[in-house]
Amino acid sequence: MRLRGLCTLAALAAALLAGCASSEKPKPTPLEPITPQMAGRVVWNQRIDSVQFPLSVAVSPGVFTVAGTDGTVLALEADTGRELWRGSVGNKLGAGVGSDGRFAAVVTREGDLVTLEAGRVLWRKPLAMRVTTTPLVAGERVFVLGGDRSVHAFDALDGTRLWSVQRPSDPLTLAQGGVIAAFKDTLLAGQGAKLAGFDPLNGEVRWEVTVGSPRGTNEVERLADLVAPLSRLGDVVCVRSFQAAVGCVNAERGTLAWTKGVGGTDGVAADDQFVYGADASDRITAWKTGSGDVAWQSEKFLYRGLGAPLSTGKAVVFGDSEGMVHFLSRDKGESLLRLSTDSSGVAAAPVMSGSTMLIVTRNGGLFAIRPE
Repeated sequence: MRLRGLCTLAALAAALLAGCASSEKPKPTPLEPITPQMAGRVVWNQRIDSVQFPLSVAVSPGVFTVAGTDGTVLALEADTGRELWRGSVGNKLGAGVGSDGRFAAVVTREGDLVTLEAGRVLWRKPLAMRVTTTPLVAGERVFVLGGDRSVHAFDALDGTRLWSVQRPSDPLTLAQGGVIAAFKDTLLAGQGAKLAGFDPLNGEVRWEVTVGSPRGTNEVERLADLVAPLSRLGDVVCVRSFQAAVGCVNAERGTLAWTKGVGGTDGVAADDQFVYGADASDRITAWKTGSGDVAWQSEKFLYRGLGAPLSTGKAVVFGDSEGMVHFLSRDKGESLLRLSTDSSGVAAAPVMSGSTMLIVTRNGGLFAIRPE
């Protein structure tokens, strides 16, 4: 979620650096009363430990896989919330959770990559580096993006290291989830402000595209790493470059479709019409997917701590730092529905499995919402 105000949390080697102490934060814009224009309700509720790390919720057919700070990893039936399995890695987490439906992978704060199957720990591998990006599990491999922007591949069955690629890296990197994803037979990974396509079999770089141009007068202000989540639409993937730009890349060709200079710290969502995201002040923008032209903007949620959105059905959905879930019309950004959770703040981008949406809060609340 958001690194607020003017402060950037970064790492120099293994050390975390606090960017700048900020002045008093602006007050959140009061929420306007709305008349719901669509139906939706919480259909089940579960709980895990608090979420004090960059969490991505894994979605496989009919299953949500989540994790808590204490190292608990939990798979739930999406429609009912029924627990399918539960496991523990025995240490607090620094990143997670990636899953292909069979294997699930997380990284501990100590830098151990841990892979589970049906709740049982299969193997544990020390990485000797800081990791804040959720591992990718695909093709019986586990892929890891290191805090130093290195990329590593492991055998999902036994943890054998298959290959590693060390790319040129700046001394400062973000302490939030970066981009690593699968696209057909290509592994996508953020390399600073660039999106790179790798051969997943050997780590060979097939192409790389610059999405954002770093701005600022010092190393902290010039951080422009690609941040999660990335959004895919056919052959095109859209992504945010931290505090620098939003852009879309044709991942089949390895070419830039468009990029627009804009601030912001969280990932974006995309559909066949628009790419959606909130900037550092929580101004929401919808860019036309084909061209990057601005379609609409909304300033109704300024300073409310919006996270990365989800586009689903006729709505684009944002969670905020007070645990509110906002459903906005995709075409104009008008409020359609507002639901509350536990007020601790939404900790991860909303995800969908079938007709069920999962919202995870900082206090570990799992709220399944069914829009109607």
